[in-house]
Amino acid sequence: MFNDTDKFLKDFETIVNIDSSSDHLPGIERVAQFFQKRFSAIGFTADILFKGEAGVPCLQAVFGAGNGPYDLMFLGHMDTVFPFGEVEKRPFSIQGDKALGPGVCDMKGGLLVVLHVLETLKKEGVLDKMSVCVSFNGDEETGSNASKEWIQSIAGKSRRVFVFEPCRPGYRMVSRRKGGGWFHVSVTGKEAHAGADPDKGTNAVVELANQIIAIDALNDPDTGTSAQVTVVAGGDKVNIIPGKATASVDVRIERLEEKQRVETFFNTLSQRTRLPGSKISVQGNIDRPPMEITPESQALLDVILLEGKKMGIDVSSIATGGCSDGNFTAALGTPTIDGMGLVGANSHRPDEYVELASIPVMVNLISNVCKALI
Repeated sequence: MFNDTDKFLKDFETIVNIDSSSDHLPGIERVAQFFQKRFSAIGFTADILFKGEAGVPCLQAVFGAGNGPYDLMFLGHMDTVFPFGEVEKRPFSIQGDKALGPGVCDMKGGLLVVLHVLETLKKEGVLDKMSVCVSFNGDEETGSNASKEWIQSIAGKSRRVFVFEPCRPGYRMVSRRKGGGWFHVSVTGKEAHAGADPDKGTNAVVELANQIIAIDALNDPDTGTSAQVTVVAGGDKVNIIPGKATASVDVRIERLEEKQRVETFFNTLSQRTRLPGSKISVQGNIDRPPMEITPESQALLDVILLEGKKMGIDVSSIATGGCSDGNFTAALGTPTIDGMGLVGANSHRPDEYVELASIPVMVNLISNVCKALI
């Protein structure tokens, strides 16, 4: 049984106080080195891999079956959304019943849950009966482009996947996530003097405005699909008909069949211009499939709920519109449960926090789940 919260907090301070934004690779590598040393100390074969052209640091730590199949894949990310220098502004701190700092909730707390679960299982002699692969990537916040195939390859050799994104307040884990992607719409018109010769121009901003209305119509609460225009730009000077305009669109889907409908809409946008002389080009796609609940995932969730009940914790699950790397593993058919990190909220915000009381609860809960599964 885990009961060393002080040691957890010391580790917490160490890794939160390492700037590890997605574009600061040395910081991500330092986080990976911390975990590499600790996992190696309990018998894991731990390696830092450098993925993609940029060489994104990722940690792979294997115990038991070297090449799989693995009883469990523990998945998490070491990068944060906060820029280099954020730690100096607001380092790890404890305020009342909460811990604060850059990435404390999303998701350095979850990474430490993995470490302390496995250290606890090793101490109890349970780990020796398991085969485990720990996979911590360094580019989740930017889409996991460099690490996606690596994550999928391990998930394909795993019987179950636990994702250590934050647990929601009230001990609510995540059993379903929307899939999603980004689309970038570019409109080309023709510049002209806005006062003297407006009829000689083609207003790219007006064309884009028409397309934004059409994009907004994609929103469908009944299917769980959302299409939100989030960034718009166009025009240079107030007295010139704008010749260029752009928009970025965040799309989320709850059902896999919506992928084709949405992508077809954007791929045919160039055929539906409203103003003569305007042209539209589109880049993007749905690159994360939805994480849907399957009978196998439900059975895994039932084990977690039962173990929580034994501990006197009312554990439940939710669906969320946010994506994670669990979308990729679930799409392979590997039973996946997400939100298994520390209880917290306000991810990506300066007031991000985790509940200190959840540290022993989550470490012991996941440890008990692992025991129940072997």
